[in-house]
Amino acid sequence: MKTLTIIDTFGFFFRSFYALPPLKSKQGFPTGLLTGFINFINNLVAEEKSDYIVFALDSEGPSFRAAIDPNYKAQRPTPPEDLQKQLPIAIDWIEKMGFKTLQKEGFEADDIIASLVKCAKQMGIKVKIVSHDKDLYQLIDDEKVVLYDPIKKEEIDEKRAEQKFGVPVKLIGDYLALVGDSADNIPGVKGIGPKTAAKLLNTYGSLDAIYAHIDEVTPPRVRTLLEQGKESAYLSRKLVALRDDVFESCSLEEYHLPQINPIIKIADELMDYDITAILRKLKATPLIKKQGAKIEFEAICLDSEEELFKVIDAIPKEAIVAFDTETDSLNTKVANLVGFSFAFNEERAYYVPIGHNYLGVGQQVSLDSALKAIKRLFEHKIVGHNLKFDLSLIYRYDIEEITDFADTMILAWLSDPGSSVGLDSVAKRVLDHDMIAYKDTVKKGEDFSNVAIDTACRYASEDALITYKIYFKLLDTLRSQNAAHLIDEAKEVEFPFVNTLIAMERAGIKLDIAFFEKLRKESEERLKELTQKIYELAGGEFNINSTKQLASVLFEKLKLSPLKKTKSGYSTDETTLQALKDKHPIIAYILEYRELFKLKSTYIDPLLKYAKKDTNHRIYTSFVQTGTATGRLASKNPNLQNIPVKTEVGRQIRYGFIAKDGYKLLGIDYSQIELRLLAHFSQDPALVQAFQEDRDIHLETAIKLFGPDEAHAKRNIAKSINFGLIYGMGSRKLAQTLGISTKEAKEIIESYFSAFPTVKNYLASIENFAKKYGYVETLLRRRRYFDFAAANGAQLAAYLREATNTVFQGSAADLIKMSMNAIDKIIKNEALPAKMLLQIHDELIFEVKEDVVEDLAQRFASIMEHIYPLRVPIKCSIGIAHRWGDLK
Repeated sequence: MKTLTIIDTFGFFFRSFYALPPLKSKQGFPTGLLTGFINFINNLVAEEKSDYIVFALDSEGPSFRAAIDPNYKAQRPTPPEDLQKQLPIAIDWIEKMGFKTLQKEGFEADDIIASLVKCAKQMGIKVKIVSHDKDLYQLIDDEKVVLYDPIKKEEIDEKRAEQKFGVPVKLIGDYLALVGDSADNIPGVKGIGPKTAAKLLNTYGSLDAIYAHIDEVTPPRVRTLLEQGKESAYLSRKLVALRDDVFESCSLEEYHLPQINPIIKIADELMDYDITAILRKLKATPLIKKQGAKIEFEAICLDSEEELFKVIDAIPKEAIVAFDTETDSLNTKVANLVGFSFAFNEERAYYVPIGHNYLGVGQQVSLDSALKAIKRLFEHKIVGHNLKFDLSLIYRYDIEEITDFADTMILAWLSDPGSSVGLDSVAKRVLDHDMIAYKDTVKKGEDFSNVAIDTACRYASEDALITYKIYFKLLDTLRSQNAAHLIDEAKEVEFPFVNTLIAMERAGIKLDIAFFEKLRKESEERLKELTQKIYELAGGEFNINSTKQLASVLFEKLKLSPLKKTKSGYSTDETTLQALKDKHPIIAYILEYRELFKLKSTYIDPLLKYAKKDTNHRIYTSFVQTGTATGRLASKNPNLQNIPVKTEVGRQIRYGFIAKDGYKLLGIDYSQIELRLLAHFSQDPALVQAFQEDRDIHLETAIKLFGPDEAHAKRNIAKSINFGLIYGMGSRKLAQTLGISTKEAKEIIESYFSAFPTVKNYLASIENFAKKYGYVETLLRRRRYFDFAAANGAQLAAYLREATNTVFQGSAADLIKMSMNAIDKIIKNEALPAKMLLQIHDELIFEVKEDVVEDLAQRFASIMEHIYPLRVPIKCSIGIAHRWGDLK
């Protein structure tokens, strides 16, 4: 299991300062904190037990807790001058060593840490928190989250936490609410000490339970103290509660532990402060030994047309050429070409400067000559890493689409779909090579055009040469994995798919600005109405978007019964609110408010902003081909695949996407494709026959499960079962979905498998194959690997669900990719008045000229239905309309 180490930065610095003697440099500058910090970093990297590391920081301004209680941390003494001198240096060293810091305005490091813990646990990553802060003891969760005391060099688990506080971890927040914390000005309940607090909590089970049974509390003196201090107790609990919702998205990729010992990067500064003992130890650290052998090559700058074409003329005809571009933006629609690099052997690589722009810039190649050179290079087979970016840019310069290319990012993804496929990561994993970091090449606030040409030459040439080496290494890797068929799959499907996606990204989709402006105004007015209604029912104003304040209103003020409690307080998630819907009229308004607020902030406002930037009011999403382990396409900036359709406002958003004048939107959707794949793979006679005879598969299932008399009434139940089993749904999930008991759900599943025994055997065979070989395969035999050896019971069950899901979802992705490639080829070859705009998983959306839309609808649907010979017919549904929302 991977590990994330989170440093409670200021907490660590303060403890380090007081734990060590007052060391000073020869010049008399204090260095005790700095010395302790560097020793800690050396130990951290030497152990090699962490995959990710983050330094959590408090925000520079006051936190949200100061708004709850102005006295919070108001009387903290000024830190010693020697400590204040060292703090900014230590913070600066964190970034210079290549680590990442994380902070957010209005939040403390504890909240950053709690949010990172939540993220890591969702990803199955173990967490080690470097801190001795008692507030963080609330996060301890055996096997998942431990605290680490860097001074005593010991881990603190649930058992040790309970020994310290006298209560289980889940009650530490309530414990702190009772005893308070003088250092942070958290009052607690006056007169209640640690032993009394622990005894009360162990007797009654929680702070709420104590007050619910206040009349039973003995001795009378303690009861009186609790009654007098009730308001203070609940105020204190708000102050000690940790927020775990600081960040909207969840990713740890940028927090990888540096591969080179980070202390090397500040060696000169360590010598300036006379912290030299650590430098003599560095050669013995495992991380230094771990550093990959430096790949030596010659980086050549071609800054004249004569030299450039001389090299190109010398490239052997059969040579494979690795190619990469450097730009001044990551948006290929507006980016300018700053330079490009190429390599056709393992000894040397070349960089061609074109658009560097700084005082004293040297000779460069003109854009026209550079484009001529690129056209010549494209006569060879091209290899690149994330070629969609490079080709999207190059095609803007009227260079014809190329088809003879390979993409090492795609090959790396096919080889290991669960790993990072960025060039730096692949270079390390495949070649054990550490790439020159972009952040070490381009200064903050600048772009590649500001980089000195000689620096750019080395950086860009490395990209091309390493891509060249990775290409051949990955081919060998796939063959050694007995997966050479994936090389063919890449050539036939995944590589051509790059050009298909480029065409879609360039097409964009038109937004009805007036419609969206009206939708935004209506949503703003409705939000105001809902806000006032919620305030009226709550008996006062509060921040509806604050889970803490909402919980306080619902469970303390309105006295509703909480259903579950998280480490940060009572839950107010959707499941909880839905369960409370009939208990108070305020709940329905809160649910509507949340839904509308999310739609407005996530879709309505951002989409309007995107569309207004374009003169044609079109929105251009970016598609991610290698972003999921199943092979499904992803969409970002903006994400147009997740626009909701279950609510009226969600459906209205889709109505705001329109065809341009003289054109119609065409939607073609695979019908029940996963179930057809289930019939194909399992060869279940009943399923196969139902599809071959074009019968209603859900009604057929309902008849088998419930008999003909109840079948029509229970068709939706059968539908839930049909699709649920494909995604590994068990009896508990089915019970939640249908609102029935787990026992009933189990009986229904057993009845289903009795009716379709071949399906049961096939689904079992997926799990057996996955456990035996460590992977599963899709229709086109793409693989997804699972580390069953390191999986515990819960993780094993999750892997098996994902394995089943991958077979069907991944195979559906295979089919639609093949269809998209085939349709894209026809559109381009025949210059059809049509553009493919979007893929929403099993559905394709086109913009087609009105006078041919009916004909092309039938033609495109036929391609999709006959793209691959399944044992059952593939069927598509067709929709034609002016607005996306009318396609269904």
